[in-house]
Amino acid sequence: MKPIGKYIVIKKIEEELKTESGLLLSAQDASAFRYKKAEVIKEGTNVDVIKKGDVIYYDGATGHQMLINDNPYTIIQERDVVVVL
Repeated sequence: MKPIGKYIVIKKIEEELKTESGLLLSAQDASAFRYKKAEVIKEGTNVDVIKKGDVIYYDGATGHQMLINDNPYTIIQERDVVVVL
């Protein structure tokens, strides 16, 4: 698998989200957050800063899903990444 240009293949990381008081948020409440957490599986040929294995936050309203070798991945563009951990 080799993404071209500024595209990045990521695998979403499901987080257990809690409020400051310790209450767990439901999946529906958690889906309301705009930014999602993911691990970079493979960076595109023109991506400079983001590397394989990085954990990122990206704009959850962007990207699209693909099945590659029967595994679900999300494809985003480099500009959709807001934080690299």
